[in-house]
Amino acid sequence: MALGRSFHAVGVEFNTVLTTVFIDSQELFTMTSDMLTLIDQAAKNGRLTGDSPANLRSWLTRESVAQYRPRIVQLITGCEWEKLDAMFWTAIPFGTGGRRGPMGEMGPATINDRTIAESAHGMAVYLRSTGCATGGSGVIAHDTRNNSAHFARITACTFAAHGLKVFLFDGHRSTPELSYAVRKLDCNVGVVISASHNPPADNGFKAYWDNGAQVISPHDKGIVKEVEKADVIPTVDFAAAVADGRIQIVGSDIDRDYVAEVLNLSESPGRSISAVYTPLHGVGETNVYAVIKAAGFQNVSIFEPHRAPDGNFPNVPNHFPNPENLEVFSPVVDWIKSTNNSAELILASDPDADRLGVMVRNLTGEFTALTGNQVGALITDFLFRKRKASGRFSPQDYVVETLVTTPLTRAVAGHHGARCFYELLVGFKYIAQTMEEQGTDHFVFGTEESIGFLAGSYCRDKDASVAALYILELADELKAEGKSLLNQLDQLYKDCGYHCEGQKSIYCEGPAGKAKIDGLMQTLRDAPPDRFGSILFTEALDYSSGRCVSIPSGTPLPEIMHPRGDLLVYKSDASQSVRFQIAGRPSGTEPKIKFYLFCQSDVINGDLDAARSAGDKVMQDVQQALGDWAQQQLKG
Repeated sequence: MALGRSFHAVGVEFNTVLTTVFIDSQELFTMTSDMLTLIDQAAKNGRLTGDSPANLRSWLTRESVAQYRPRIVQLITGCEWEKLDAMFWTAIPFGTGGRRGPMGEMGPATINDRTIAESAHGMAVYLRSTGCATGGSGVIAHDTRNNSAHFARITACTFAAHGLKVFLFDGHRSTPELSYAVRKLDCNVGVVISASHNPPADNGFKAYWDNGAQVISPHDKGIVKEVEKADVIPTVDFAAAVADGRIQIVGSDIDRDYVAEVLNLSESPGRSISAVYTPLHGVGETNVYAVIKAAGFQNVSIFEPHRAPDGNFPNVPNHFPNPENLEVFSPVVDWIKSTNNSAELILASDPDADRLGVMVRNLTGEFTALTGNQVGALITDFLFRKRKASGRFSPQDYVVETLVTTPLTRAVAGHHGARCFYELLVGFKYIAQTMEEQGTDHFVFGTEESIGFLAGSYCRDKDASVAALYILELADELKAEGKSLLNQLDQLYKDCGYHCEGQKSIYCEGPAGKAKIDGLMQTLRDAPPDRFGSILFTEALDYSSGRCVSIPSGTPLPEIMHPRGDLLVYKSDASQSVRFQIAGRPSGTEPKIKFYLFCQSDVINGDLDAARSAGDKVMQDVQQALGDWAQQQLKG
């Protein structure tokens, strides 16, 4: 059956046939030819951007995606170019957190059944190429997002079709528990279906290797190549694969062992602190709150309006479940005030519960947010003090952070006579890589500015549960001494200098966004800024090329040997009492450039207030100047 129709599209009239049932190959050829002509015209008229024309041609002509052809034809004949462009303008890449993006009905630019299956297929094919010729195994978890359970099953069926023994969690679980399960079950690979803290429209595919860490080079590149070549993707019937053991459902045994591993890292017996915890409708009750309860914190309650697992995040302000966004704490703060709750802390984890946000009650009774940098520095100091008190400390002990994490952690490690590895690109996978390279015997803590933390050797990704355990134990000890986390932070500043940090993100949405981001990064490379506000920069470092030059002369400085990645750093004169550093990079998971700002102000004669005032003033000045510069560049 066919429907004849005459219509206008992109300014050219065509007589075409929109078929819902393809009668023969000649009719299919004619229909496809007409569609390809329309695509070419749309591209010439700017209605399709990026890789949309090529991707649409591919999806129209490849038999492996033939089930999507009628819908593509329908959208083309309806001149819905904007919708098509959003689904086909690019292929979602593997970034710092795996593959993440908006969900859609089809197309390489969205997370859908096909792109999830391609990701799983690429992992399985690449695994075989590494020498795992037969057998092999993988474990799969998912968060509470819409379609996450469905995508997890697609991944499981694809792995099983490739001959892998598959372990699939019986319900939603945290990312760190998946990392733990990879090692516990001796798997070759692992996957978490999650988009972390992104809005409800998004989902993603986090890929893990046999060490329990997210894939890095060469594995990430190898997987991507196989994903790009994916054509026919094998699958199996889910129920049949479960019945014959190719897919094994796992759950409570892994949960118990995981919680026990975290509890074994406890450093203090105090359990009297009062707090409220919110999982933000995510999986946090399965790991963070499970650890809190098992540890014996009787005065830590869960925030009921955020307790139910729900991918729409209905009770989170703006449905945006990111603990770095202070708005997520507002309902909890309001509830505490309205009920006269005695909570001294508020803890919040993101939907896959690998990151932890913290707020602390101050002297006025209001709640103050601690940044990821501050929480990381506080826990680092806590762990070193505990090691020294128990006689476990060694100068070989080390912490790990990234190039965009606060220098305060480095200063705290130095204050205690320990080591700090910090020349790392953004992504906790590089902290995991350092753990592998240096060994875990002396590993103390891993921390990143985006509220990601890890201790111990039980897994290789950040974990909100161990961070919650430590911040509660530290707060309890300080309370017994009549102090708070804020008091302890001030002590760190007195010992190591005042440090403040800031961030600025420049968003460039849509198909044209990547070009704007690339252009802005190129401008920063070609013409390094010599100042922002009151700060004069003296050094520019380009980690993509290893090039390092003085500013403004452009005189070459010693080359950066490692690491290599799309990151730019600008430093002020290190001899000044107030020092500044800016790092900028394009996000691997969101359409933006993210700038990280760091200010260090010397505490002279113990006058912390003066150092704080000087540092905060410079930070505010530079943030404003940076924002003005970026907007001017984008307008130009």
